[in-house]
Amino acid sequence: MKFLMRERMFSIGEDFWIEDETGQRAFLVDGKALRLRQTFELKGLGGETLAVIKKKIISIRDTMVIERDGETVAKVHKKLLSPLHHKMLIELADGQEWTATGDIIEKNYLIESEQGIVAQTSRKWFRIRESYGIEIAHADLPLVLSVAVAVDELAEDARHKEH
Repeated sequence: MKFLMRERMFSIGEDFWIEDETGQRAFLVDGKALRLRQTFELKGLGGETLAVIKKKIISIRDTMVIERDGETVAKVHKKLLSPLHHKMLIELADGQEWTATGDIIEKNYLIESEQGIVAQTSRKWFRIRESYGIEIAHADLPLVLSVAVAVDELAEDARHKEH
């Protein structure tokens, strides 16, 4: 299943719809402006919160935490020794590890588990400016979309630190 994501959509306080490949709204990313740390909520069409994605305040490396019902389900962070900063580690609460590898800044990367491809992103699927597509092969769409939000935010933070 493919979805349309907007690049640099995560200005704090900005909301944005994730659309399916037919252009229908599927999920809302709600950027929370009045929080002390970067926080986003992934919401369903009915307004229900499916996941909360927030930056961990104190950590050795930048980390985004994904929660459901107040419980941490995943942590996303850059690999410490990644020479090109194009690899992120996703640690799931059940002990699984996924990796996001490729050109993360340009939104052309794979999210993989030991079982295979979880999702793939590409700018080529949609010809809409400042957007990219994500094709999800995993059954848990909200989790994978939340991981993509976290990867995007960490990549954007890293890009700003380099300038």
